[in-house]
Amino acid sequence: MFSERSRFHFSHSGFTLVEMIIVIVILGIIAAVAGIFISGRVQQYQDLGLRAELSDTADTAARRLSRELHLAIPNTVRSANASCVEFIPAYEGGRYRNAADGAGAGNVFTTTQAITSFDVIGPLSTAPSNGDFLVIYNLGIPGADAYAPSDNRATLNGSSTTSLMSFASKQFPFESPGKKFQIVSGTERAVSYVCAGVGVDAKGNGTGKLYRVSGYGFVYPEPNTCASVTSAPILAQNISACSFTYDPGVRERTGLVALRLSLSKNVLQTSETVNLYYDVNVNNVP
Repeated sequence: MFSERSRFHFSHSGFTLVEMIIVIVILGIIAAVAGIFISGRVQQYQDLGLRAELSDTADTAARRLSRELHLAIPNTVRSANASCVEFIPAYEGGRYRNAADGAGAGNVFTTTQAITSFDVIGPLSTAPSNGDFLVIYNLGIPGADAYAPSDNRATLNGSSTTSLMSFASKQFPFESPGKKFQIVSGTERAVSYVCAGVGVDAKGNGTGKLYRVSGYGFVYPEPNTCASVTSAPILAQNISACSFTYDPGVRERTGLVALRLSLSKNVLQTSETVNLYYDVNVNNVP
């Protein structure tokens, strides 16, 4: 009698060493071909991400500068050299009373004598703080220069309100044709945008930084060096090239500030440089 096991025939199948080598070679070829396409897509993604990062940084810094320049007191923009631009921003402004009302009442602005206050026509949105500065009809010339300590700038005191400007006794040199005045923060005062340390390192990274400097006061006469960036906040870094130019144009009209900014960065052997040119029109009508 045959055993149960003897009724079945078992066969063993497999592959030879040659077949295994052929499969490995084919898979290697497929992987190499696929890698060419995949690596290209990955590289493009890295390039796009880095380019977007640099573009966003440059654009944000330029828009910040533009927004503040539009608030600058007329004829206060100046540039000591191509590495910086300086101006005096106003956070508030209005019109002053230049004549008494029908009943002969009213706190009137005049240039014929020293005054300590005047009425505001139409209340301000917020009352000035003690130590803020009042500027009237700035022309940026001797006698009407907001940077100068005794020209057309007065220090406001705690008695100022949204409808009354109160300050130490001051005789202003000129009256504004538009009866306008501007208010400057006593803590910020003049503001400078400064590029420092600009260049490129061995890896292709920009070494410079763009700073916003404030609170250093009013420098007069105009210096030939930029404000110190010590402890100043950084607006952008990886800067490989930077320059500011200011064309005042015709006095009492529109000036032009031009910013040229290049940012360079190298990440995982991916090197990108973004170049930005930005123009800002500056209102010089005091």
